[in-house]
Amino acid sequence: MIGRAAALLVDLPVETTATGWRLAERRGRDLGRATGLLEADLDTLEAAASGYAGTFKIQLCGPWTLAASLALTHSMEPAISDAGAVADLAASLAEGAAAHAADVRRRLPGAEVVVQFDEPALPGALAGAVPTASGLRRVPAVDEPVAADRLRQVLEAPRAPAVIHCCAADVPWSVIASSGARGVSFDLALVRRADEDAIGELAEAGHGVLIGAVPAKEDPVRRATDRNQGDGRRVRPRGAQDFATDVIRLWDRIGLTLAGLSGQVVITPACGLAGVSPARARAALAQCQEVARLIPEMIEEGVR
Repeated sequence: MIGRAAALLVDLPVETTATGWRLAERRGRDLGRATGLLEADLDTLEAAASGYAGTFKIQLCGPWTLAASLALTHSMEPAISDAGAVADLAASLAEGAAAHAADVRRRLPGAEVVVQFDEPALPGALAGAVPTASGLRRVPAVDEPVAADRLRQVLEAPRAPAVIHCCAADVPWSVIASSGARGVSFDLALVRRADEDAIGELAEAGHGVLIGAVPAKEDPVRRATDRNQGDGRRVRPRGAQDFATDVIRLWDRIGLTLAGLSGQVVITPACGLAGVSPARARAALAQCQEVARLIPEMIEEGVR
């Protein structure tokens, strides 16, 4: 995720080190390889989705996670520790994201592009939990207005509906609401009761709600299906109906009209699919479709 977004940075070359990516003085082999891999993926995308018409989501690392993960050129401290570096990164990422979205539109002229920015490190940045290079200290917390402003700068650049995805605990709902994002994506398993009012406020304000209801990796309960519990009872695997029930119950607790759930909520895998096999990715996406199909039927039947 870091290398892919770094390959899009404009006038900010990067390189790899033993510990990850860092800003570099000049363009080198690492950046060339990352750029080449991205171009190859886009060529494959163009061939596979030729003629596609409809909503098409692309995703990139967000500015705060990128700043927390990229090291500075000489000190090896995270870029987030330098306000000037963060400003440069945000401006560069905004320009790169705009060019990337335009490239996808050129290759898929019938698609309506949606850009998702992944920000798993945003809660840590706001809490002052990002470690320094030595690991002995923490970078000072980022102020919420500053965090929202940098996000807005990047989100507005692609001129497309933008979603912020945060699969960490303590999702900063207020920052996301202030950033201009059109939607928020989160892992349902990490949602606490204290988060539900904030989700409701975002939904009432018209934001799209992308709920990570289906495990990206195989559900551990599903793997236990063939084993009996100690008392002899067989474990029942969780399926699409269970995940649909989870979503309906969340919406019901928030106090929003269930009739509007289908039009505002998108069912997604929890977190992401980058670390799973193609077969598991297909299965997870098929299950997301099944959950989305079941929800209106279950609401009509009065299932809670």
